[in-house]
Formats: sequence, structure tokens, C-alpha cells
Amino acid sequence: MPPEDRYVAETTFHVRYAETDAMGIVHHASYIVYFEEGRSHYARQRGSDYASFEHTGHYLTVAEVHARYLKPARYDQYITVCCWIEDMKSRSVTFGYEIVDANSREVFVTGSSKHICITHDGQVARLPDAWRTWTGT
Repeated sequence: MPPEDRYVAETTFHVRYAETDAMGIVHHASYIVYFEEGRSHYARQRGSDYASFEHTGHYLTVAEVHARYLKPARYDQYITVCCWIEDMKSRSVTFGYEIVDANSREVFVTGSSKHICITHDGQVARLPDAWRTWTGT
């Protein structure tokens, strides 16, 4: 369940055929792509899309990804990706996720991803101050 003490961004869309296996079930790797869509939507909702972040001379490199698969989603199902910041340090940010049925709110997958801020030449860097304000509601 997403936390109630911080900002949670939600984005909703239909599962596309290319994201499923021969049985019409979402392939496990597709959920990681859904996490990415959740992060991108979160950043846009907070006023700084990821493309703008890159223009500041930074990247967020993935250090860890965790996913717990509870129930499969299927082709053409309407799903919602919930995304929030679980933890933020000076040089890293950890996002939390919950992927649910858009109508019933039944949970398909929960997870998290940790990202390290680096410069375009690969040096670890502090997160920009504008992003560091996102830990609140």
C-alpha cells in the first residue's frame, strides 16, 4: 500500500500486447519498464521531467531493483502505477512502487529501485537541490 505521509504519483494505462507472453500475461520484465514509467510520471508531476534533469549534467543510474510479483496482469487490462520516494540521501534516491488494477485496486506487483546520481562523465554527484525537496507531501 502506498504511504499516506508523502506524495504519491499515479499513472494509468492499458497493458499492451507486446508486453505479454503467449498466454496474454504481462512478462515479468515489463513491470520494471512500468516502474520506469512511474518514476518519469513522478518527476513530471513534481515539476522536473527526467529530460530536464539530464540537461543539468546528471543521470540517475540504477543501483538496485526489487520486485515482488503477487498476481499477474493481463493483456489490455487497465493498470495504475503508483510511485513515491521511499528514501533520499545526498547522492541517491530510492523509489517505491505498487502496480494495481485501475478499477479494483487489486495489487499485482510491489517493488523499489535505488538510483545513484552521477555526472555525464560518470562521477558520483549530489542530487540537485530541486529534487531533494521532493521527500515531503
